Amino acid sequence: MSSAEKRCKTCGRTLIKLSSSQYEICPVCETVNLFNKKLKGRVLNRIEQIANVVRSPYQEDFKGLPSQTSSPWLSRFPQIRTNQLTPTLPVQKRKKAVLCGVTYNGHRKKLEASVHNVRSMQQLLVNKLGFQNDSIRILTEEESDRSRIPTKRNMQEALRWLVQGCQSGDSLMFYYAGHACQIPDEDGDEIDGYDEALCPLDYRVAGVILDDEINATIVAPLPYGVTLHSVIDTCFSGTVLDLPFLCQINQDGLYMWEEHQLTNKGTRGGKALCISACADNQNSADTSAFTGNAIGALTFSFIQAIETESKLTYGRLLTFMRKKVHHAQQVVGRSVPFASSMSQEPQLSCSTRFEIYSELVKL
Repeated sequence: MSSAEKRCKTCGRTLIKLSSSQYEICPVCETVNLFNKKLKGRVLNRIEQIANVVRSPYQEDFKGLPSQTSSPWLSRFPQIRTNQLTPTLPVQKRKKAVLCGVTYNGHRKKLEASVHNVRSMQQLLVNKLGFQNDSIRILTEEESDRSRIPTKRNMQEALRWLVQGCQSGDSLMFYYAGHACQIPDEDGDEIDGYDEALCPLDYRVAGVILDDEINATIVAPLPYGVTLHSVIDTCFSGTVLDLPFLCQINQDGLYMWEEHQLTNKGTRGGKALCISACADNQNSADTSAFTGNAIGALTFSFIQAIETESKLTYGRLLTFMRKKVHHAQQVVGRSVPFASSMSQEPQLSCSTRFEIYSELVKL
């Protein structure tokens, strides 16, 4: 049997289609492809409607029909799991968040604002966005619980906790304020030849957390219907989640899309979005230009946008944040060195590009 290489129309993963097959199912996002056309949405909804009618105990006229497992039309799609067509009770939609702020006490590049950044994000999530305090895991150096100190091991465990048991309807948030770095890429999946990495408190001993690991932990497992938002307020953060698509703003304020798909690192059907402080080759830092006290420029502008703008789209979010950051740069002056965060340019990366610019922001 001959075969032809093609890509799933939903997640972009490379698939192998056998010439003798009438259909195939993507192992990642589970989209059914029939004769190279996506069998999703209207068609699958119609199949589900038919199945529901057949199974309904209130439809007296259909008592004699066979069950779904012996239905002749269903036998043509043996790879469609029967539980996909089984009516389920509404599930409780959950909101979970991991907020991590690393101060690096005693380090010559100590970050004074990291804890304040985390507390500000916590207030936003609880007071504005409906998150419960017990569904938010906070990691800072001020925590009394040793498992909440932002060491590499604790950060890794927190990221696993974030996505554990997630299901359709869940909204997840990962926030990070701290240092980051770039190191040479060893597996050939980076366009620029460098991996981006977060620096936990003990990075000198335990090492950094690579973008490859972050993607594998909180992006790849996301099932259909789950949304992950990440806000990464650090240097070199443009593609720190290794998402396939990147939206940047040039000096003229125009939005440009870039693909980063040497190796597709999408989800299992869920949606992942990352709002980062700057490009992979740029620096960012805390600034006192907004409030007189040190705070992350990305953090402050993101909070301001969510609190003040109604019916906010991702496009409007980037525009709002960009204006705030540029205003801060004018206040502190272009001649001020690194601490002014003068090289920041907020960016958005995502696992699926479709109309993401015009979608409403929902956390």
